Amino acid sequence: MLRPTLGALSFILSLGGLVAQNVSEIYLENCAGCHGPDLRGGSGPNLIDDTWIHGDDDESVTRAISSGQPEQEMPAFKETLGSAKIRTLVVYLHEQRARAKHQPAMAEGPSNRQIYRSREHAFQMEIIAENLDEPWSINWLPDGRMLVTEKSGQLRLITNNQLDPQPINGIPAVYNRGQGGLMEVMPHPNYSENGWIYLAYSDPAINEDGDEVSMTKIVRGRIRGHRWVEQEPIWQAPPNTYRNGGPHYGCRLAFDREGYLFFTLGERGQQEKAQDLALPNGKIYRIHDDGRIPKDNPFAQTNGAIPSIWSYGHRNPQGLVFEPKTGLLWETEHGPRGGDELNLIRPGANYGWPIITYGINYNGTPITASTSQEGLEQPIVHWTPSPAVCGIDFYTGLKFPRWNGNLFVTALAGQHLRRLVVDSGHVIDQEVLLQDIGRVRDVASGPDGMLYLVLNRPGKVVRLVPLE
Repeated sequence: MLRPTLGALSFILSLGGLVAQNVSEIYLENCAGCHGPDLRGGSGPNLIDDTWIHGDDDESVTRAISSGQPEQEMPAFKETLGSAKIRTLVVYLHEQRARAKHQPAMAEGPSNRQIYRSREHAFQMEIIAENLDEPWSINWLPDGRMLVTEKSGQLRLITNNQLDPQPINGIPAVYNRGQGGLMEVMPHPNYSENGWIYLAYSDPAINEDGDEVSMTKIVRGRIRGHRWVEQEPIWQAPPNTYRNGGPHYGCRLAFDREGYLFFTLGERGQQEKAQDLALPNGKIYRIHDDGRIPKDNPFAQTNGAIPSIWSYGHRNPQGLVFEPKTGLLWETEHGPRGGDELNLIRPGANYGWPIITYGINYNGTPITASTSQEGLEQPIVHWTPSPAVCGIDFYTGLKFPRWNGNLFVTALAGQHLRRLVVDSGHVIDQEVLLQDIGRVRDVASGPDGMLYLVLNRPGKVVRLVPLE
């Protein structure tokens, strides 16, 4: 196996001393006596209100638990718990605090004409298409028709806000299990001249043991009438890397200004493989639009490395977009329990999974004590609890002038849309919109200046329309 400087072996060895204890048990054994079993306080202060004397950021909470607060008779837990368990407590406190502060979206008026108010704009939500089978991605053709993928394997068209009842025939078969299926759709930047449409999906196969396996695959083809034709393979993982199970396919696509195609692939639930440059798992890729490998890719000349790799150390990248004004490449990434990330993607960079993370295992046990390490990239923003971030897009229309240039981030588990104000590669403000409207899978700035959302369950495409 080809390994970078910081390999998976050192990560695995570093976990040798960790005890698999659920974080709720850690809290009850060490904290509940003072802060109460519901975190609402006792002899110690309330941990889910807005009054945190010593700060509520990760560093401040970690320091308070590790070093204690002698003036408040709080002992230091650094020696008794260790840094990994303390990290799980930090995640747990953020989760419980967010749960206590949860506020559904406030709307005014009858249910069919609800008015939503954000800091910058008031708007209504119009349904464009419904009764879709887990829609995943939307995009537009130059003539205004919308392309919609359904996870189960259908590519649909919406014309003049009307869903065509007949899916496109001839779409390749997909592995529709777990998180797998038909995912991203994107027309070529020069679609008007060449007619190419790109699909990213989980490709099904049978291995030598007779097991059903799958892996991310990228193809392109054209639509003639109602048929998918002239399909060409663009990128496919080696057959021996296909695996069973359905997690973490990635499958987001983005073209840059020069016409290079970027796409994401999750680590498929095999954490350590995200650090191995000889394996496809947990990477972001850069290729020519026809699948050729650019000679200036960061690992194109590295012996044994997959030459199409652009960056590595990713868990499950579910959002990918270039910022129109700057050309910067932004990515959202599913963390485990806690630690969802927004990253700026740089060529050759290692984003650290699973050596560093701000999250913990789903069962409440530690992954690692480390949230940073020299040589590994830090996220621009990380979120705990995990909203399950997915598709992202920059708003570029004129209908919502005070949103222009803002980055919109969808949330599946969090069931909201998040607006981020970015400046020079930094996030300077955030706002949560439409809390509890359903699992939001994708967002796109439409050619009509509206903002469009894909709601995974229930399966809908909606758009936000500004009020005068």
